[in-house]
Amino acid sequence: MRDKEIEKLIQEELERQQNTLELIASENIVSTDVLQAMGSVLTNKYAEGKPPIEEEWGNLMYGDGVYKSLRYYNGCHVIDCIEGLACKRFKKLFNTDYHVNVQPHSGAQANMAVFEALLNYGDTVLSMDLSNGGHLSHGSPVNYSGKHFNVIQYGINENGEIDYNEVEKLAVEHKPRLIICGASNYSKIINFNRFAGIKEIIKYYNKECYLLADIAHIAGLVAGGVHSSPFGYADIVTATTHKSLRGPRGGVIACREELAKKIDSAVFPGIQGGPLEHVIAGKAVCFYEAMQPEFKFYTRQIVINAKAMCKALMDNGFNIVGGMTENHLMTVDLRNKGITGKEAANLLDSCGITVNKNTVPNDPESPFTTSGIRIGTPAITSRGILSDEATTIGKLIAQIIDNRDNEVLLKSYKNMIKSICKAHPIY
Repeated sequence: MRDKEIEKLIQEELERQQNTLELIASENIVSTDVLQAMGSVLTNKYAEGKPPIEEEWGNLMYGDGVYKSLRYYNGCHVIDCIEGLACKRFKKLFNTDYHVNVQPHSGAQANMAVFEALLNYGDTVLSMDLSNGGHLSHGSPVNYSGKHFNVIQYGINENGEIDYNEVEKLAVEHKPRLIICGASNYSKIINFNRFAGIKEIIKYYNKECYLLADIAHIAGLVAGGVHSSPFGYADIVTATTHKSLRGPRGGVIACREELAKKIDSAVFPGIQGGPLEHVIAGKAVCFYEAMQPEFKFYTRQIVINAKAMCKALMDNGFNIVGGMTENHLMTVDLRNKGITGKEAANLLDSCGITVNKNTVPNDPESPFTTSGIRIGTPAITSRGILSDEATTIGKLIAQIIDNRDNEVLLKSYKNMIKSICKAHPIY
């Protein structure tokens, strides 16, 4: 690389990742094949529009000598095949006949496109509260979704679970046009069938209502068969490819065929211009990798590791929101440990473990401080870490926080973490 400053910084980031246990639940480690696709010449091509139907991929010439492109730029016949292949693979991976759009740049933009396609400003949306595990793009007051729509929010009960009876009660009372299920920090299995039933109750009142399942966090778990699937229940499914799916950073929308035109138009020209075709190629590679038999073992191990880490923390006196996790993540409530989430995240980072501060239900601290931390296992599982070492990592987290004023012990913990990292290189 001629730009030595950037080359040096990239190398520093590689070294940071190699020598850090990444426990941020929304992060993962992509394959070298995904990296290769993202660093390809595809980044040179503008491709506003969408690919034609599968039967027309690669048929460059027709009777009139013109390629039947649905793009606004010429020279997209190869791009059409790549993007079409990504859509086809997504359908096969999730065993669905839903229409697929792989162009959204992120999960948040995928959700924004759904809002734009199906709602009018001021319409009512029912979604999970951010402090209880929801996502900013589900109606937070500081987000586009919360600024332009009437958002009613549900939370979790004392067991850390969605109270479906409360959701139904709120739905009947407010009759939302859109119900969102899915979360960024929820450790239980989501009952998509129950949500679909609640949507049907609203339609019984002759009210138009759609169900959106945001599976950004659990898409890989759904693909691997360790979490229930929203397909067949939700009208629209949004996902990201860079979390448990272990792909590039980006979003996807899948929807019932009758909504396809509205969704596609909302993505382009509604909220985006040219799609990132080098990233879409990385998505196609990611879907291919997730269809391999070993991916199922990987997703099972994610959950096994999360349960092992969760148990280790609870055995050492730490409180987990909702108790034992059922998926890839957990939220640790630190109020009984006399340390804030921000302080704990910084402390762990100094020892080579990366987590993020996170609110807990009824959190007395601000979102910038918080009383908890969120922990996830997709990235360490990608490094080949199994349950015994996941248990060790859980114990190390507990020991670091409990002995935060003992510099000698902290140094020894840091060395142990380095040893684990060295035994499991990311590449």
